[in-house]
Amino acid sequence: MCDGRNDDLDKGAWRARLSAARAAVPAATRDAEAWALAHAIGGMRLPPIVCCYVPFGSEPGSVALLDVARQAGARVLLPVIPAQPGPLDWAEYTGAQTLSPGRVRGILEPTGPRLGPAALGDAGLVLIPALAVDSSGVRLGRGAGHYDRSLGHAAPDAALVAVVRDAELVERLPAEPHDVRMTAALTPRLGLVPLPR
Repeated sequence: MCDGRNDDLDKGAWRARLSAARAAVPAATRDAEAWALAHAIGGMRLPPIVCCYVPFGSEPGSVALLDVARQAGARVLLPVIPAQPGPLDWAEYTGAQTLSPGRVRGILEPTGPRLGPAALGDAGLVLIPALAVDSSGVRLGRGAGHYDRSLGHAAPDAALVAVVRDAELVERLPAEPHDVRMTAALTPRLGLVPLPR
């Protein structure tokens, strides 16, 4: 775990620092990390329904992770970003050929029927993009609030897993009362790391 004790940094400063560090990661390292994350998912016992996401920009992971989860027998749901601020919608992932650029930054989304925000509640495992997560489960996202507005739909016993690079699992991040704590982190080298809630 990275020693992230920078008590003087606010969320904006953390986001700037982490985004710059991610941008500096070589493509070969990103590819290796994506493979490691897919391999980690392949070694897990997955619930019948898993919510994932399609990595965008420098986010760790790849579509291969989604395919591995499907090959393991899980039904994979992906987010669809709504036109107006609100919780994420969801649709089933049935293969890379069914993804198309969405309305927000061209992030790839499934083209199948929309299942509504409550579909998140059917998932036993929710993989969540994050810039960082700390040892107490505080997650730092990009700041758009999509997951903050969505995680209230998660089942109480669902595993909420922040997917980060190894150096992005830190000791402490700034937290706010509305933050939903993660139950684990998934990193390329460490695999699944349980976190206290």
